[in-house]
Amino acid sequence: MLLPVRRALLSVSDKTGLIELARALTKRNIEILSTGGTAKLLAEAGVTVREVSSYTGFPEIMGGRVKTLHPKIHGGLLGRRGVDEAVMRQHAIEPIDLLIVNLYPFAETVARPGCGYAEAVENIDIGGPAMLRAAAKNHEAVAVAVDPADYPTILDELERHEGCTTLATRSRLAAKVFAHTARYDTMVASYLGATHPAPAERFPNTLPLVFDKAQDLRYGENPHQQAAFYRDPVPRGASVSTARMLQGKDLSFNNIADADTAIECVRQFDECACVIVKHANPCGVSVAASALEAYDRAYRTDPTSAFGGIIAFNRELDAKTASAIVDRQFVEVLVAPVVCADAARILAGRPNVRVLELGDLRSSPTGELEYRSVTGGLLVQTRDTGSVSQSELQVVTRRNPTPAELTDLMFAWRVCKFVKSNAIIFARERMTIGVGAGQMSRVYSTRIAAMKAADEQLEVAGSVMASDAFFPFRDGLDVAAEYGIRAVIQPGGSKKDSEVIAAADEHGIAMVFTGMRHFRH
Repeated sequence: MLLPVRRALLSVSDKTGLIELARALTKRNIEILSTGGTAKLLAEAGVTVREVSSYTGFPEIMGGRVKTLHPKIHGGLLGRRGVDEAVMRQHAIEPIDLLIVNLYPFAETVARPGCGYAEAVENIDIGGPAMLRAAAKNHEAVAVAVDPADYPTILDELERHEGCTTLATRSRLAAKVFAHTARYDTMVASYLGATHPAPAERFPNTLPLVFDKAQDLRYGENPHQQAAFYRDPVPRGASVSTARMLQGKDLSFNNIADADTAIECVRQFDECACVIVKHANPCGVSVAASALEAYDRAYRTDPTSAFGGIIAFNRELDAKTASAIVDRQFVEVLVAPVVCADAARILAGRPNVRVLELGDLRSSPTGELEYRSVTGGLLVQTRDTGSVSQSELQVVTRRNPTPAELTDLMFAWRVCKFVKSNAIIFARERMTIGVGAGQMSRVYSTRIAAMKAADEQLEVAGSVMASDAFFPFRDGLDVAAEYGIRAVIQPGGSKKDSEVIAAADEHGIAMVFTGMRHFRH
């Protein structure tokens, strides 16, 4: 159904493309109504514009809080063509055929450092969403746009249909409006639900969520699955979502998931560290004096798995390290807080290598919630930001760990947090020696860690071991002793703890409890 556009109301915060749109509408003899700053900008650009307050006969009041909340505005948007003309004439309500509105920049406002509660509340738009919803509800008669990217479509339609819009376009734009206002309301609800002076409610009865699509992905975990990547509209610290892509092909579904693991793991270390992730698990981690040394040692853990992996650093990626990586192995993604200019030039010779620059890793997105979908539902939890200090460890065996063993135990514990359960880490001199991940039995994870170490001719005897959860029986300690493990870090809390401790004592193994579990499924 084609309907002519004779009158348009323009009231926007984002002025992109506004003047060009208004001029094109004016050339078609479409009357333009507008408010406040939008009207002033159009008038200064030579566009003939009628102030809303002049049309309604009611001034803008309360500092602009009330300007479009008026029957002559909402009647013009909601009036049904062929039904409501008589009442519209009775009250001097003129139909509004086109509405161009976008809302106060709430997300941008609350994302600014130092934004106070009062400023945030003042940037909650009321009149804009009310007009948008009215126009979208009445899309059989009214075209409405919230996105400057849709202006050319509207103008093209007016050109092709002699000043009219089609129902198909009006319907599509209306759907976009309701998605836009839902997004806006969700951001406001999330902010108020988590901010003083409103009472904080971490898990509300209704969970408002909004994420903006960053990109369509070629496919999901497998080629037969469709996928897209969405970002939080209010970024919180350095992450895979906020990283700047310097070069390379678009990130895949699995690239993004693995890069997230690598970044969050390498973030755990204050010292210079390198993490290599393959298929959701760290396959090599090391702390060293330089990025190159950290990479060399991380790579040594499991060169086979490192092929095609994701490599993350918590220090600047320098030219020597970049050169060593691309000369030695195929890498899917390289991630660092900063990539120096010389390293960038080297990597440019390998255009398929994806390079992400994170910025300051100390700006951690702590306090966020994690979401995991299940069929018909959503699991929500706080991020696993739990940690223990060396002073909080409980020594439960007759033998105390040596200072060197304690250092390695703390290193292994940080890595273990990012390995799929049941997780076992062997480490020595702040380097992973073997990684056992994702097994149904902790004993088998231990054997796999030892097998991997043997494959790379890395000496396990004298190493330390970390377990993400307690040992339910002494067999885990007995197997560790077979390989020469000298110290163990684990949460404790098993009904059989006394038997596990006794096994450690029998083998001369030092063992400490953290009191904290790190399951990762």
